[in-house]
Amino acid sequence: MIKRRLANVVSGIILVGLALLVIWPLWFMLTGALTSTAELNMHIGPVFNAGAEGYATWPFLPRYPTFQSLIQLLMDTPQFFVMFWNTCKLVFPQLLGQLLVGTPAAWALSKFRFPGRKLLFTIYIVLMLMPFQVTMVTSYLVNDRLGIMNTIWAIILPATFSTFPVFIMARGFDMVPGVLLESAALDGAGPLQTFFRIGVALGKPGILAAMVLSFLEAWNAIEQPLVFLKDQTLWPLSLLLSDIATHNLGLAMGASLVMLLPAVLIFSFGQKYLELGIQASGIKE
Repeated sequence: MIKRRLANVVSGIILVGLALLVIWPLWFMLTGALTSTAELNMHIGPVFNAGAEGYATWPFLPRYPTFQSLIQLLMDTPQFFVMFWNTCKLVFPQLLGQLLVGTPAAWALSKFRFPGRKLLFTIYIVLMLMPFQVTMVTSYLVNDRLGIMNTIWAIILPATFSTFPVFIMARGFDMVPGVLLESAALDGAGPLQTFFRIGVALGKPGILAAMVLSFLEAWNAIEQPLVFLKDQTLWPLSLLLSDIATHNLGLAMGASLVMLLPAVLIFSFGQKYLELGIQASGIKE
């Protein structure tokens, strides 16, 4: 009994420590957004300002909390709203394209049986595991030949045909019972009716899980816009943070906090679908 209690206490301490490691960056961002620029420069200026002396420190709470950075960001920084709109123009067309292209592809890979299906699915998995650095050169050449470099389509089109959402959706469609599809076929339902009325309805957790993960990836993308968009007027919000961090730490903290809010809201909405999608990936018919 004593050993069990001791083990529970040790486990609790470890879990609390891990939780604090996860929460600390969020607390750092929140308190940083409420800290004045002068106080930020005093605490973490040596990290960002070349030639600054001393060591970086961070208090648990700001000495003089202020909304100065957030007000300056939302009232006196039109560049922020331009890049916020650029981010929306890049992210939501990607999600729409993945929904229109990836959903039928995932349904076909999950429920249709055809020669080379396993090989094709294996190729999808291999492509999914490849980081952007591996496919960057080929993507650049394709975009250049299509004449879409330095346009939003250089980001949207490659993401539309991404393999990752297809894989997630296919695992979600795997939990749709084959008996149900056979019953629908006996009742005279065609392939399209079966897909829309049964597949999409029952595979919704996998579809929404893929959309949530794709949103988080596209919203925080840095490398793709940096490589394919030379015109800074097309840059998304993720590239603004690295640009203003060296000029105004308070503004960078405020922009980071505001940029995090949509991702937190989307994740909160889709958390249950992510859990259902993970459960579905482990279910075999």
